[in-house]
Amino acid sequence: MAQRYSSRPQVGPPEAGAEIEGADFARVDWWGAELDGVTFTRCRFDDAGLEELVTRRCVFDQCALTGVRMAGSRHLGSAFLSCRFDRARLIDATWEGCKLTGSQFPGAQLRPMTATECDWSYASLRGADLSALVLSGQRFREADFTDADLRGSDLTNADLDRARLQGAKLRGADLRGTSTDGINWRAFELTGVRIDLSQAVQFAAAHGAVVSG
Repeated sequence: MAQRYSSRPQVGPPEAGAEIEGADFARVDWWGAELDGVTFTRCRFDDAGLEELVTRRCVFDQCALTGVRMAGSRHLGSAFLSCRFDRARLIDATWEGCKLTGSQFPGAQLRPMTATECDWSYASLRGADLSALVLSGQRFREADFTDADLRGSDLTNADLDRARLQGAKLRGADLRGTSTDGINWRAFELTGVRIDLSQAVQFAAAHGAVVSG
């Protein structure tokens, strides 16, 4: 049965396996806390202090994390589904095997960060600074990178199918081996971008070239 918490900054972190719905955790201070198997549904963490937080196999479903401070946090096999990270401070966060599908990051600080084997499908990363990050092999299907800074980033072997890259800065980015089905190659500048032969053919065809063997 879902637990309900009052809106009190001094409330402590929940026990392992707890299921919490509709709670307001605004301004809580859970610095260094460890959460194991906890499910939060439609909860609020506005301006919460979650520095050095560790989550293991937790679920945050449709949660609001506006202004949250999560510097140095580690997330292992956790899911942040359709969450909002407005103006969140995620500096030095580590995401390992996480799902961030459908989440939005307007004004969030995302670098430096470490991310491995994560799923960012349908996420909104509009205008985000993701420069020089290693994002290889991760899933960004239908993610929105409009006006994002991806300069120098490693996106090798990632899934960018139908991602939106209008206005994205890509100079120095490495896209080799990346899945790019449905990409609008006319929407962004490829100067200085590393691509493979099949991507070069797609780019040429998108710009009207007749490619023949």
